[in-house]
Amino acid sequence: METTAGMKHTLFITGAAGYVGSMLVQQFAKREDVERIVGLDKEPMPEMLKSEQKLVYVQMNTADEWEEKVREYQPDIIIHTAWQIREIYGNRALTWKWNIEGSDKVFDYAFSTPGVKKLIYFSTVSSYGAFATNTLEHRYTEDEPFRKSEYLYAEEKRIAEEHLEERSKKAAAAGSTVQVSVVRPAAITGPRGRFMRIRFGLQSALSGQLKDSFAYRLVSAMVSFVPVTPKWLRQFIHEDDVTDLVEMLAFEEPKNLSESKTKGQYEVFNICPPGAVVLGPDMAKAVGKRTLPLQPWMIRIPFFFMWHLTRGKIPTGPGAWRGYSYPIAVDGSKLTRIYGYRYKYPSFDAFYYTDGRYEEFVPSEQRRPKP
Repeated sequence: METTAGMKHTLFITGAAGYVGSMLVQQFAKREDVERIVGLDKEPMPEMLKSEQKLVYVQMNTADEWEEKVREYQPDIIIHTAWQIREIYGNRALTWKWNIEGSDKVFDYAFSTPGVKKLIYFSTVSSYGAFATNTLEHRYTEDEPFRKSEYLYAEEKRIAEEHLEERSKKAAAAGSTVQVSVVRPAAITGPRGRFMRIRFGLQSALSGQLKDSFAYRLVSAMVSFVPVTPKWLRQFIHEDDVTDLVEMLAFEEPKNLSESKTKGQYEVFNICPPGAVVLGPDMAKAVGKRTLPLQPWMIRIPFFFMWHLTRGKIPTGPGAWRGYSYPIAVDGSKLTRIYGYRYKYPSFDAFYYTDGRYEEFVPSEQRRPKP
């Protein structure tokens, strides 16, 4: 069921040049009930979006003064994906400005602009905190609190969620009906993320796709084996699942609110498929390598030196080693219970196989369609 029968929607998507944001623009532009998409990003419009006639592109940072440019298009659905994931070396203040102050501006705009019906915000499972006391068996649910972390990405996401919830409660008390959905994704992967948009990260490093610089080639050489700590664990969500479930949150209403504490006005969802997680041996199988058992302190030392020697080009900033050493596994079933969403790809399949909307961009010799 659509939000309003026969209504033509205008979407405002931040981070429109990013991995997730650009896919959302492409997929939602295909909908007949979408009249316009206003995309905002500090980077130039990517090539893949230049043919989208419904797109109005605003090249600005969320921390800039963009509100009046966007307001003239009167968006009714806002999706906030923009984020400076990599800590800016030696400039945490700028990272904070772009992420926290920028997010606050998006939230304030959503709650102060008449006509806005829905706000979807991309958070992260990282903010549950990667600590030595975490276990391989525990699955974090949305009822469990985020924990303070030295890892800036996780900490800023934690703070941004706090700011959003505070603003939502205040706005609701003043009569606002904006429906807020917070999504906390596991590691997002898929053929586009792995083959069309190669950036430094666990997947690209282990699969040997970092070749743009000496530093990246060095990292690829260092992971000729898969380094695995005793509690190494990953969960993956396929990029097609991400776009599909966000489409559902943006354009449909909940099917079952019996488990909702807020009757749908402010909901938080871990987005992660059910079933088996990806462990060290599974990852080694996926990238065709052997495992190399290590202790957390053995991970922490090279992370420290790589961060400073490359001045942040290799994004192993303070606290990043924890995510490689200690597990964070989540339960993503709430989305299924309330909205009826069924994940299409299990964690391992999402990482290992290449099927999906963007498989055509995978070199034929590297394709792994599901049997």
